[in-house]
Amino acid sequence: MHIIIIAALLAVALATPVHAQVHVDIGIHFPAPPPLVVVPELPRVQYVPPAPAVPADPANLFFYNGQYWAFANGGWYVGPGYNGPWIVVAPQFVPRPVLLVPTRYYHAPPGHWHQWEVRQPPRWHEEWGREWADKREWRGRKHDHEREDEQGEGRGHGHGRD
Repeated sequence: MHIIIIAALLAVALATPVHAQVHVDIGIHFPAPPPLVVVPELPRVQYVPPAPAVPADPANLFFYNGQYWAFANGGWYVGPGYNGPWIVVAPQFVPRPVLLVPTRYYHAPPGHWHQWEVRQPPRWHEEWGREWADKREWRGRKHDHEREDEQGEGRGHGHGRD
């Protein structure tokens, strides 16, 4: 009898998800798929340019590796489509090519970014601290996917799923 109860409890425990994903509304509501433009410095990354029909774009939206990445309210979100659903992403899990996008492609940047060089990526080490930068090997090292981006291989096109 005890074995049956233990087996039943084990089955329930294994069926319960370990990490719950919380979907959040970050205010991105496009009526149709937005245009995607290749970031010349990182050909595998695309960005959504400012839309005249959407007067107050709340986020900076990028497309990389089949997913949409949004930077809004000082944080990163990922989703399968241009309108989400959005999941909060810790900074250490944002793909490096997305973090290397120069600030000129952020059409809704935080105010303090305006003093930064537009041809350079945001100063993430100032946003998230030196410890984050050291863990990400941010300074001076390049990984294989960055070299691939610089060579223009693997250009992604399309909008993913809605």
